[in-house]
Amino acid sequence: MSQPFQLKAQYPLYLANQPVETGSWLEVTDKYSGQVATRVAQADTDTLNQAIAAAVQAEKAMAALKPYQKQKILQHCVQRFKERSDELAQILVIEGGKPIAAAKAEVLRLISTFQLAADAVTQMDQGVVMPLAVTEAAASYRGMVQRVPVGAVSLISPFNFPLNLTAHKIAPAIVAGCPFVLKPASLTPISAIIMGEVLAETDLPAGAFSIMPCHRDAADIMVTDDRFKLLSFTGSDQVGWDMKARSGRKKVVLELGGNAAVMLDEDAHVDKALDRLIAGSFGQAGQVCISVQRILAHEKIYDELKDKFVARVKQLKAADPALADTVVGPMIKEKEALRLKQWVDAAVDEGASLLTGGDLNGVMLEATVLENVDSESDVYQHEAFGPVVILEKYSDFDEGIARINQSRFGLQAGVYTHDLNKMFKAWDNLHVGGVIINDVPTFRVDNMPYGGVKDSGLGREGIRAAVLDMTEERVLVIKQ
Repeated sequence: MSQPFQLKAQYPLYLANQPVETGSWLEVTDKYSGQVATRVAQADTDTLNQAIAAAVQAEKAMAALKPYQKQKILQHCVQRFKERSDELAQILVIEGGKPIAAAKAEVLRLISTFQLAADAVTQMDQGVVMPLAVTEAAASYRGMVQRVPVGAVSLISPFNFPLNLTAHKIAPAIVAGCPFVLKPASLTPISAIIMGEVLAETDLPAGAFSIMPCHRDAADIMVTDDRFKLLSFTGSDQVGWDMKARSGRKKVVLELGGNAAVMLDEDAHVDKALDRLIAGSFGQAGQVCISVQRILAHEKIYDELKDKFVARVKQLKAADPALADTVVGPMIKEKEALRLKQWVDAAVDEGASLLTGGDLNGVMLEATVLENVDSESDVYQHEAFGPVVILEKYSDFDEGIARINQSRFGLQAGVYTHDLNKMFKAWDNLHVGGVIINDVPTFRVDNMPYGGVKDSGLGREGIRAAVLDMTEERVLVIKQ
C-alpha cells in the first residue's frame, strides 16, 4: 500500500533563479485539516529589492533570447510538469484544498498553457511592414514595426488556481522576453515554488526570474516600484483597483472578480444542462472567478429546472478533497466561509428562500441554493466565491440580458438557447468579456483572450493577449 503524499518540511524561495532560505518562514496549512503542512522561505522588502534589481539587470539578456531558445525552455517545463504531475496534483489538494479530480485537471491545464506558449514563440507575428507612402511627401519612405519586450514585470497570482493562473503570467513573460518577479498567494505558495524548481533547470539568463512568497504588506513594492514596466494581478476587485491607483506609470493588467450568471431560455434542455450547472456552480467549492453564482431560467422551464437542480445539489456533500468523488471541498480559510455563511443568513432574513444547504462546519460550507433573493443583498451584489447559487425566473430574453447586465461585474456569462439570433443578441448585448453559448460561464480554454469589463478587470489573459501586453511596438523608418 502506497504511503500518503507528504510535502517537504520546508521550501526555499527563488531569488534571481537561485533557491534561497531567508531565515524567515511562512507557514502553509493543509486547508482541509487546518494543520501546518510545511513552511516556505519568506521574502522581506530587502529581498524583493534584490529581486527587482536582478530582473532589471536581466532585461537585455532576456530580450536577446532567440525563439528557439525560448521554445526549448518552455518545452523543458512541459516535460518536467508531465513527469511531476502526480506530485503537483497532491500539492494542490493539500495547500489549496482542491478536490483531487479538479487538481489533476489543473495540472493538465498547466501543461497545456506552457505548450501553448512554446507554440506561440514561433506562431505569433513579431512585426509588420508598414506602408508609409500615404502622401506625396512620404513617397520615398518605408516603415517596419517590431514588437519588443517592455522590460521587467511584476506578477501577482491568486490562491484558487496556484498552478494554471500562475502559468498564465510566467509563460507569456518568457515568450515576450520579460524578466519577472512573481508573488504567489501566501495561502498557496508551494505550487509556484515547484515551478521555480523547474525553471531553475533551464537556460534562462541569470536574474530572469524570482519567486517571492510574502504577506501583502511586504509586497507593496511590487505595485509601486517604477522599475517594473507592467503589473499583472489576479485577485479581488477591491485590491486590484487599489493597486492600479498606486501603480504609477507602469502598464496594468487586472483579472478580478466575477458574479457569473447563466441564462436558460425556454428551448433549453434542462437534463442536458444539469451536469454542467452543478460543476460550474460547486466545483472547487465555488472558488472560481467564473463560477456560476446566478441561474436565470425562463418561466416556462423554471419549475423543472428548480426541482431537478435542487434534487441534484442535495446529493452533494462537502468532503475531504483527497477523495475521488468529492466536488465540494473546503473553502480556503474559515474567515471566508464565515463571511459567506453570514451573507446567506442575511439574505434569508431579508426574505430569500433557502432551498438546500446553508450549514457551516469550520471551512466546510454546504452546497447552497437560494431563491427570491433581494437584488440589493450582499450575496446578490458581490462575488460569493463559494458554493452558493441563486435561482431566478425571467419571462423575456431581453429581460434576462438586462438582469445579467445589472451586475457591477462582467467577466463571463452563459446562455442556453438553440436560437441563432438570440445567440448573436447575447454576444452583442451582454456586458461581459466572454459569452459562452450552451454551456456555463465557467468554461475556459487557455488560448482564449480571457478577462472582463466593469469591476471584473482591465486587459486580457491568454497567451497571445498577455504577450501583446508584455511587448510594445517599435517603428523603423527608412528613407530610400
